[in-house]
Amino acid sequence: MKTKGFLGVGVLLLACSLLVLPGAAQAEMYVEGYIGGNFGGNVTDSINGIADYSNPWTFNPAGHINPAVVGGLKLGTWFVKEGFLGMNYPDWMKYLGFYVDFSYHRVDIRRGQGRMAADGYPVDFWSEGNAATLAFMFAARYGFFADSEVPFGRLQPYVAVGPAILFSSQTPTLSYIPEFGPAWIKAPSQSSADIALAVEAGMRYMALKNVSLDVSFKYRYANPSYHYSGLMGSDGSVNNFTFSPTYNFFSFQVGAAYHF
Repeated sequence: MKTKGFLGVGVLLLACSLLVLPGAAQAEMYVEGYIGGNFGGNVTDSINGIADYSNPWTFNPAGHINPAVVGGLKLGTWFVKEGFLGMNYPDWMKYLGFYVDFSYHRVDIRRGQGRMAADGYPVDFWSEGNAATLAFMFAARYGFFADSEVPFGRLQPYVAVGPAILFSSQTPTLSYIPEFGPAWIKAPSQSSADIALAVEAGMRYMALKNVSLDVSFKYRYANPSYHYSGLMGSDGSVNNFTFSPTYNFFSFQVGAAYHF
């Protein structure tokens, strides 16, 4: 799945989420655009494969995920007393809400080295990739500095947690030095769609009655698996392998939202 495919699927699902919010204009809804930086923990999970001339092999690369720019869009609502889906919620529900969050960023893995378990050959590994996340977030907030224009409070810290779908791809390269000289494997892009976990904490400031500024920190966890088969190595071998990294994404973002 290419980058355009990621974006297309995300926008389509985000649009479809509007269908579950009919009549929500009676509530405190908002749409927000944001931008920030994404950082990832080390990639240390095993790569398992087999070549046509040898026994199965495995190694553990120690690559680092490069920092990347992340951008996204949120569509959400708070369950205010005026009603959501025509329902008259109790007053305490105004502290709770829900939003859909779509984001996109690069996932490029810097060169790292490991050793094949079968024969001890050193292996360099690096990869280029993308990630698009569609998260369904259940949120709670509190308000400070209430006034006549914003009765709930202009300063609104919040926390949110929810399941997500991570659409990602990786295009890896392996470079190794067997007994007969240097060799390499260049794999094509492979994609994976996986269930993920998303957690976010932020601070929203209502600059105007219908405009807010948002600063937030987000964590995402996922464990995709990319499968590569029939790859011709430069040494003439035909290789099949699976790359299953554990992603721990940390991102900081700033955004602006319109409330209606």
